[in-house]
Amino acid sequence: MFHRHDGPRHWANARLVRYADDFVVLARYQGHRIDEWLVAKLESWLGLTINREKTKVVNLAEAESLDFLGYTFRYDRDLYGSDKTYLNMVPSKKSLKKARDAIREKTGPKKCYKPTPEVVKDLNTFLRGWSNYFGQGYPRKAFRDVSHYARQRMVTHLNRRSQRKYHRPKGMSHYQHLQEIGLIRL
Repeated sequence: MFHRHDGPRHWANARLVRYADDFVVLARYQGHRIDEWLVAKLESWLGLTINREKTKVVNLAEAESLDFLGYTFRYDRDLYGSDKTYLNMVPSKKSLKKARDAIREKTGPKKCYKPTPEVVKDLNTFLRGWSNYFGQGYPRKAFRDVSHYARQRMVTHLNRRSQRKYHRPKGMSHYQHLQEIGLIRL
């Protein structure tokens, strides 16, 4: 219906991006006509209910952002200091919180019984999957933060395993030692 000759694709040059039950309509000029068309088709014709709390019109050009499928889409200033902007795509705050929660669970006090190589293997599996999904756009800062958090949690985990503090090999930093035991860096 969206792409037919009488749909928003033709009279508003709009695009539809969808995944499962979520969708985003992209249009240069958002008007009431698109909104009314969507409500009429989804609620009347298909019998679906639109979640009004999640539904909103976002103008990315006016410093607003859009969260969709774990990413935040927004326009950011040029990194070289010019007045130009570019569309940036970074992991959302909610995704970063979920990643920290998952890392915390994998290195928490309930996992002290597991041998260190298994903990590192579980953590590496999660970090690889997370970085593969969020590798699009400009995720460097998010990768740095998640990687740093994983190292911190691993040091805490190693210290928690015994009543005595964990001692890394002489002449090595925690960073070097964690890299030696196999913890990946994003």
